[in-house]
Amino acid sequence: MAKIIAVNAGSSSFKFQLFEMPEETEIAKGLVERIGMDNGVFTITVGGEKITRNRNFETHEEAVDLMLEELVEHGAVADINEIVGSGHRVVHGGESFDDSVLITDEVVEKIENLSELAPLHNPANLMGIRAFMEHLPDVPHVAVFDTAFHQTMPESSYLYSLPYDYYKEYGIRKYGFHGTSHKYVTQRASEMLGRPLKELKLISCHLGNGASIAAVKGGESIDTSMGFTPLAGVTMGTRSGNLDPALIPFIMEKTGKTATEVLNVLNKESGLLGVSGFSSDLRDIEEEARKGNQRAELALDVFGERIHKYMGSYATRMGGLDAIIFTAGVGENSDIIREKVLKGLEFMGVYFDKSLNDVRGKEKFINYPYSPVKILIIPTNEEIEIVRDVMRIADIPRG
Repeated sequence: MAKIIAVNAGSSSFKFQLFEMPEETEIAKGLVERIGMDNGVFTITVGGEKITRNRNFETHEEAVDLMLEELVEHGAVADINEIVGSGHRVVHGGESFDDSVLITDEVVEKIENLSELAPLHNPANLMGIRAFMEHLPDVPHVAVFDTAFHQTMPESSYLYSLPYDYYKEYGIRKYGFHGTSHKYVTQRASEMLGRPLKELKLISCHLGNGASIAAVKGGESIDTSMGFTPLAGVTMGTRSGNLDPALIPFIMEKTGKTATEVLNVLNKESGLLGVSGFSSDLRDIEEEARKGNQRAELALDVFGERIHKYMGSYATRMGGLDAIIFTAGVGENSDIIREKVLKGLEFMGVYFDKSLNDVRGKEKFINYPYSPVKILIIPTNEEIEIVRDVMRIADIPRG
């Protein structure tokens, strides 16, 4: 048996989850918040008990040091040498990485160079990587890229209709994100359907505050809704999703905002928040819609309709459809959004059962038995996918 830790590091925080492999048993999980700021908070859950520490952390290294001490103190590990590997979420791998990879100095340099494409995320991911490599120097560390799963897209899917030199010289193309989640749920769908992944045509809907849709044919992503950045695609919590690019200079002229300020609006003040006028949280919006708030109802309609459009488009791209998957916070928990997405797809062989759709956060089929296209709710588990990749890439014995 092997104990492996999955890490998702941000600029001022990191989440972690410790597993016993290959059983995939969760041993501990936790969160460090406000690194480099006052009033730092460390939370760890072991054996169902949640412990919180209030402490300031100047660096990620200090936070990792406390995490390792707490894992030992609460019996998650006898000593830190029981941890035989770590897996790290990295947002952007560009075209350099089409799979997870063992972290070396060369890999770190490439991730640094790709920070131009993900300036808010890759540098933060590297902070976590360096902290863990400092504290656990003798174990393998693996980078797991959000973009890697989508590197199977054909050129016709990922190219924009721009001068080709922009792609060759500047790397301007669709990259796609949420790849680790899409990979996990499509593999799980194959198991639930009892059919080889290579035979399946699937649409995966990762719907949370950030949202993306993926067309997965034969286990490979052939198209996805997010693009050069996570701003593209469907309406999201605070992100606009797709719009006419000519709107950017128009908004600049009308409001006096700079291009950077307009992009900030598109990323942080739009989406569900922009349409509803009061919240980016779908739970708040659903509650207000039930009270008759018309802007809340409109926000739900816009959100559902933008996702709905991808169903026919991606089924056409794949030449058919075997199943639709809903995952992530909204996809797993909102029967209202699932209904808005699925309603009207009967012509495609999609027949959902409203009584079965009345469910939250559970793995379940919600289609009628006679529906040619199956509909699945699958809670995502990116951390499991990360530690699986550590086992595979680092070639850790399975016991």
